[in-house]
Amino acid sequence: MHALNPSKNRAAAHKAMALAALRADSSLRTRLARYNDHMAKARALEAQGGVR
Repeated sequence: MHALNPSKNRAAAHKAMALAALRADSSLRTRLARYNDHMAKARALEAQGGVR
C-alpha cells in the first residue's frame, strides 16, 4: 500500500483555493493577491516534495 503524500495533497488544496479566490466576490486586487499567495504556496510545496 502506498502512503499519501501530504505535500501533494496540500499543493492540490492550495491550487483549489487559488481558483476559488478568483471566483470570490471581492475586488480584483484582493482576488489576485489571494490567487498569487495560494499559487506560490502550491509551487513551494511541489518543489520541496518533488510533486509532478
